[in-house]
Amino acid sequence: MWWRSASFIRDRQNQNPKPSSLLHSALDDSPSPTSTSMAALNPNPNPISAYYQTRAEHHAVVTSDWLAQSVEAAAGDVAVSSGGAEGGSKGEGGGVGVIEEFNYWRKKPDLAEAVAAIMALAAVIRSSEATTMNELDIELKKASNNLKSWDTTSISLSAACDLFIRYVTRTSALEYEDFDAAKRRLIERAEKFGEISLKARKTIAMLSQDFISDGCTILVHGYSRVVLEVLKMAASNKKLFHVLCTEGRPDRTGLRFSKELAALGIPVKLLIDSAVAYAMDEVDMVFVGADGVVESGGIINMMGTYQVALVAHSMNKPVYVAAESYKFARLYPLDQKDLEPALRPIEFGVPIPSGVEVETSARDYTPPQYLTLLFTDLGVLTPSVVSDELIQLYV
Repeated sequence: MWWRSASFIRDRQNQNPKPSSLLHSALDDSPSPTSTSMAALNPNPNPISAYYQTRAEHHAVVTSDWLAQSVEAAAGDVAVSSGGAEGGSKGEGGGVGVIEEFNYWRKKPDLAEAVAAIMALAAVIRSSEATTMNELDIELKKASNNLKSWDTTSISLSAACDLFIRYVTRTSALEYEDFDAAKRRLIERAEKFGEISLKARKTIAMLSQDFISDGCTILVHGYSRVVLEVLKMAASNKKLFHVLCTEGRPDRTGLRFSKELAALGIPVKLLIDSAVAYAMDEVDMVFVGADGVVESGGIINMMGTYQVALVAHSMNKPVYVAAESYKFARLYPLDQKDLEPALRPIEFGVPIPSGVEVETSARDYTPPQYLTLLFTDLGVLTPSVVSDELIQLYV
């Protein structure tokens, strides 16, 4: 019920304002104007979702040059360090340009876009030339709003920015320390949050192992790096299982996913998307990732996830979701149309007849009643518990 949602409880508390603090001002959702320079840095300022453009660049079936780069990038661990954009480009006030820093991190194929935002915000604190907490607060809030404005279709990007500010600034030490000590404390918490986010996939993979048994058949839909980590760990634990992988039209992310599974020695069969119901009889469980986990306990994910969950539910097959906690968003969609549009080009391989409209939505909403469990770095959750976890995270 909407009056029990995390957003409602938080908004009700905000009706009785407390003395202003770094936290309350940092969580102000008023967007800042998108600057000309930021628009220039956005590779795709048109209605096509930049989030799905990035995913396509990283996970679609592309050239062998990119595959070589991916192997090279995966060979080294991403460190939580000052790293950053080449040349140390500065933003307003002399600090690191948050969009440049974000673009530097997001180009790493093994790094989630939300984690790239976390790294960029940590760099903003680290390089800030602010002399008071209020100045730093304003700078951090502006950087967060700029990141969220960079691509309004990315749920995880927006959620990660909000959660970063909530986690980093939630410390009583800021009220008693001098500015330099408080800034050091913020940097410590920022780096800790980045470290937690980087380890999220490993944590989820470990939590999910008891649910994968020898001889089982798993259906996956779309390319999810956390689901890949789950299956990779199961294979390393010498578990014997078989994977059915949907093609993942229109960007064929399932084909890319099946290649990676085959490279790990995991038996995999590729299905066309319309064969889900046909193959569901032989499936023991469904594993999907998520672009975002919403307050109802449902998920927003790649187009087709909803119909996969519907078929699985009708045939009493469990549907498991693997999602990092930085994808928990303060959203409460009521239906498929109650979402920020995320569009992507659709290629059919043949000319489209004139006058024919093409659906270009990139994602759908799966209600919680069709999901069994969510594997997160916060633990294994039922969909009904998600709202409580959101209250813990945001309030």
